[in-house]
Amino acid sequence: MAGSRLPQQLFLQGVAAVFMCAFASLYMQIPGLYGADGILPARRMLRPQGKGRWRQLWETPTLLWEAPLLGLDTAQGLELLSLLGALLALGALLLRRLRHPLTYLLLWAAYLSACQVGQVFLYFQWDSLLLETGFLAALVAPLWRPPHHKQAPHEDLPFWLVRWLLFRLMFSSGVVKLTSRCPTWWGLTALTYHYETQCLPTPAAWYAHHLPVWLHKLSVVATFLIEVAMPLLFFGPVRRLRLVSFYSQVLLQVLIIITGNYNFFNLLTLVLTTALLDDAHLSVHCDHSRRRRTPASWPKTVLAALGLLLELGVYGLLAYGTICCFGLEVDWERHSVESRTTFTFHQFSQWLKTVTVPTMWLGAASLTWELLTALWRWTQVRGWLPKLVAATELCIMGAATVALFTVSLVPYSYVEPDSHSRLWTGAHRLFNSVGHLQLASSYGLFRRMTGVGGRPEVVLEGSYDGNQWTEVEFMYKPGNMSQLPPIVTPHQPRLDWQMWFAALGPHTHSPWFTSLVHRLLQGKEPVIRLIQNHPARYPFYQRPPTYLRAQRYKYWFSQPGEQRRWWRRQWVEEFFPAVTLGDPTLETLLRQFGLQDKSPPRVRSTTNTLAQSLHWIREQLTPLDTPTLLWGLLAATVALRVFQALWGPRSARSSAPAREEKPQLSPKKDSGSASKPSTPASESGSLRSRASRKKK
Repeated sequence: MAGSRLPQQLFLQGVAAVFMCAFASLYMQIPGLYGADGILPARRMLRPQGKGRWRQLWETPTLLWEAPLLGLDTAQGLELLSLLGALLALGALLLRRLRHPLTYLLLWAAYLSACQVGQVFLYFQWDSLLLETGFLAALVAPLWRPPHHKQAPHEDLPFWLVRWLLFRLMFSSGVVKLTSRCPTWWGLTALTYHYETQCLPTPAAWYAHHLPVWLHKLSVVATFLIEVAMPLLFFGPVRRLRLVSFYSQVLLQVLIIITGNYNFFNLLTLVLTTALLDDAHLSVHCDHSRRRRTPASWPKTVLAALGLLLELGVYGLLAYGTICCFGLEVDWERHSVESRTTFTFHQFSQWLKTVTVPTMWLGAASLTWELLTALWRWTQVRGWLPKLVAATELCIMGAATVALFTVSLVPYSYVEPDSHSRLWTGAHRLFNSVGHLQLASSYGLFRRMTGVGGRPEVVLEGSYDGNQWTEVEFMYKPGNMSQLPPIVTPHQPRLDWQMWFAALGPHTHSPWFTSLVHRLLQGKEPVIRLIQNHPARYPFYQRPPTYLRAQRYKYWFSQPGEQRRWWRRQWVEEFFPAVTLGDPTLETLLRQFGLQDKSPPRVRSTTNTLAQSLHWIREQLTPLDTPTLLWGLLAATVALRVFQALWGPRSARSSAPAREEKPQLSPKKDSGSASKPSTPASESGSLRSRASRKKK
């Protein structure tokens, strides 16, 4: 069985890189989102209720409870956690010794602490996915580094959970598109709307939107194939099937990254796909020539033939099922491929009810195989002490893997209600006891396609006299019709994202929007920097507006013939009424949503060295553009890794002659010995020179 040490190291590095981007992106937005003058101050979420310290920490697991001990308020404590998290993740990315379970446990705890006070701005599925992945990374990371030629029996067990997480993510995301009864997914027309209605499109989305309709529909068919059918191959017995599923997932994620700004989500999904790889596929030192010389035995030949037949059968079944389920036909006259959904919602519901529980049993069977493989490896351990240590590690990791698998069955069963109700009650109890730790979550992306009749967009307007209104442009979300769609990955501008959600309904469904209007009327600089980081681009930077209101528009991508415009729009209705400070309407909304500052924040001592350091760091980083900062961090990391790769082997080679110069006593050669001592390069060279002189 092929090992997975290289994929595990790749996985740990990828998780560290995603944590670094997530913490750095969040840090740049903390003052405007959670500061004392922010939209939703974090201090409101941590109010002691007279409970014991440990009970309080268990019910609301966040390290920010300890911020007052350091002389910091909640927002400053969140800044400190984000900075330390980004630095620790950077260290784990660069230094292998820091890829330790304790490192990833600290990263998970820090991000969980942030999510406890993050409120609506940290309620995204990728935040839950990062927490679950980070906890798994703490199990995958080796506690100690065994020799390269040895493999601990339990090594592959926690890494299997990564594959199971990837399966749940992709399969659930594919299934919910059909269980939602969204007519665009069932009609295979979802991508004709997706590129222009997604939250933050890229420039490539404009070009993808104008592709032929038949190609959009075929792309939807490919999406269903990759998300619903291909995940079943993650646990296939044939290695090539897993590799094919790996490349299909990578293709989907890369295309999403090109056409949409989904922060670190797609990068994290790519990190999860490393669980489908093995050492043989990643290593560049495989000796293929030796493999060719060694004749294969007849059992291996038979197994290889059976594996090939199974592989061809799976490919044929996938092709036949795709053609039948989506009625694929080639139109030679129009040079296109016609497609349509040939099954009904009832038929799909029956199929889902049939396969949901078997997929759980498939996961259990695959986990059982991993456990048996680990047990067999344990039997190969020599020595009573190593055997005892390996048995202890195997028992702990095996129990943790089985427990986390059991916990994950509950959120996974949400895709089919009957399967959820039939699930073992012990799994429900176990999930409820640790649910607040977010060790397992339910997933299902792009459930319904929004903006079918046009992309709804909220546009803020300010005025000094109530007659002349000036639009407030955001850095990232659509507003100015001539502005090029930005590329901000892996940064997530969380206010811009919530503006997209707010446009889907009335403003009362987004209480934070009232607080945003209130802070802009007050002229709070941290909130202004969420909208425009450069003061000159914000029209009311010198003096806050007297009035603010918001309009709802519908946006569409411009047509190819239109010059210097990326968007076109049409006014729909008023989204938020014109208000001013002290306006009864505004005061009523603030009181209704509990957004009034009843208790002003405590003024901390300015002599606190830690608080002063955090303030100085903030002043240095505030003028920087966040996407540029993140890409600078990633570029510097890549440069350092290349430097390590180039100079590491050179330094090792330069120190090798010094070791060879030391005289070593070699034992006498035994006649029964099968090994031949190696001859140093300098000695073999001198022997060749003496032989040449004798010939002369």
